[in-house]
Amino acid sequence: MNYRLILGAGVALCASPAFALNIVLSNDDGLTSNVKALYDELKAAGHSVIVSVPCTGQSGRSGAIVMYSTTIIIPDNDKTQIDAEGGCHNGAAATGAPAVGQFTKSGYTGGDYNYVHGTPVMATMYGLDVLATARWGKAPDLVLSGPNEGQNVGKLVINSGTIGNVQFSAGRGIPSIALSASADSADNTGLANAKSKVVAQLTLKLIAALQAKAGSSALLPAGVALNVNFPDAPSAGNVFAFTRQGTYDTYNLKFTSAAPWGLSGSAPAAATAEQAEDEALVYKTKVAVTAMQVGYEQRPAAQQWLRLRLRDLFAQ
Repeated sequence: MNYRLILGAGVALCASPAFALNIVLSNDDGLTSNVKALYDELKAAGHSVIVSVPCTGQSGRSGAIVMYSTTIIIPDNDKTQIDAEGGCHNGAAATGAPAVGQFTKSGYTGGDYNYVHGTPVMATMYGLDVLATARWGKAPDLVLSGPNEGQNVGKLVINSGTIGNVQFSAGRGIPSIALSASADSADNTGLANAKSKVVAQLTLKLIAALQAKAGSSALLPAGVALNVNFPDAPSAGNVFAFTRQGTYDTYNLKFTSAAPWGLSGSAPAAATAEQAEDEALVYKTKVAVTAMQVGYEQRPAAQQWLRLRLRDLFAQ
């Protein structure tokens, strides 16, 4: 018996990831320090990763399904951003490049990094319908959206492009997780914010925990997506906490009553004891993990209430 060959095979097996996943990584910010750090950590852990992000920052676009150009990148709905940077955010691709394609930025041209000149969900769709099919011949095991540059908590999550991505992919039955870090996790100069790496490492810890419980099954049950928010000052020692969307909001937004038109916001009232597990509070000290329903389907109890409340109308 050739013990040397057996030993070599054993070492190779141990060196490969026990639960390597096929992952589509999207966001609503385009090329950022956060997405680069997470890609690097996922690859180092042995996962197969496709990045598919919008060409320019698309915060607040929710589930919008819009292409800004369909042939080449031109200043359109994101004219200010395209003109300011000469193309996609942080040099991912230049004005005049194809509206959909691989990054042309040096150091990002291996085929894993891709952009779409459209809304975040269009980038996610490209990752799922074109890139994943071409590479794996099937849907990914996991969709990650983010980490966003700014937390997404409270009722305003419905307006978030980060959340819109996972709502779309989870609606297709794919385990999906939205990730959001602090607004100061950006680094548009070196794409190497120290906070980005910490958030990426914490994300790997979360994925490993889900894998350990799921075994060979899907990471998340059908109809469930996760919303994960990291503290402003993340550290390797951060603990994870169960949270709920709740009723506590970080901002009370209103439309401004005079020009220049836009949004204004005020601080919310002090939280109540009943709001202690709300994600808008918990993320300030811990990694807040919230289960989201997919779409707007209500629970059976509410459906039955509607049947009874309008039974006379329904019977006509």
